[in-house]
Amino acid sequence: MATTIEDVHADVLASALRRLDGRSLAAASCATAGLRALAADPDTWRALCLAQWPSLALAAHHLSAIPPRRLFADASPFPCADAAAQLTTLLLPENLVSAVDVSYRGTPLLSRVVETPGCSIPWFRGSPFRVEAVDCKKPAPVAPPFSPAELELSWLVVDPARGRAVNVSSGRAAAVGRHWYTGEALVRFAVVLGGCNFETTVACSEEAGHVSEVSLAVEDADGSALSGEGALRLLAAAMEGERRGGERERGEVKARYEAFVKSKKGRKESKARREAVIDLCCSTASAVAVLAFIASVVLR
Repeated sequence: MATTIEDVHADVLASALRRLDGRSLAAASCATAGLRALAADPDTWRALCLAQWPSLALAAHHLSAIPPRRLFADASPFPCADAAAQLTTLLLPENLVSAVDVSYRGTPLLSRVVETPGCSIPWFRGSPFRVEAVDCKKPAPVAPPFSPAELELSWLVVDPARGRAVNVSSGRAAAVGRHWYTGEALVRFAVVLGGCNFETTVACSEEAGHVSEVSLAVEDADGSALSGEGALRLLAAAMEGERRGGERERGEVKARYEAFVKSKKGRKESKARREAVIDLCCSTASAVAVLAFIASVVLR
């Protein structure tokens, strides 16, 4: 008599499922009704979430109402870049929780949880959107040595009231540079949503073994800081929008960032040329006016 997967004891199957990653677990749940029931175990998905995002353990009281499987499905894939379609129909989050994890070659280096006010605070809606997970005045020590270009970052933005989340990090570095004064490495992680760039900057020193800054800011196509209300609208739309995963999408995320940077640079150069032309016209008009005045005085 042939043996099937259903003949294996449920405890053995459950133990095997706990060793799978999220994608494999989701795929296994589609095989049979028995595996679907075992794969729906909240503890299995909770363990997966904590393994991938250790910072969630620091925010357990905020996220207890969110089903772990829902949280993993929201946060694991990349959000759809076109997040502007629903901007006019969605309510703004009242409060947000950011779960931030920095890792190096799969080893966690830094985990932080930051609570951010939402639409309930008027000053936040009108101020430039910026969230700091590490204050530059209080650098966070990490274990050296590490290569800044190989750092990985996850920045989960969670709306506890609605039970939705979105990951606004590219995972791997989109760009790496140096601070002009301190010489610290500046590692940038970015996701373009609705034509705006959600960029996280990690400032770190390989020699000193510390991270002095981890901050998230949003800028529009002209490079201007987006307001809190504008960022909340994009985040709400991204939480409700589609998700895309895989290595191909990871490459497209970086390509969209590079296209955004190139477009922003082109806009700045075009603006500078227009301003130069305007300045030249104003200077010419002023010179003509002065010469006309002098001529009228001389010829009297």
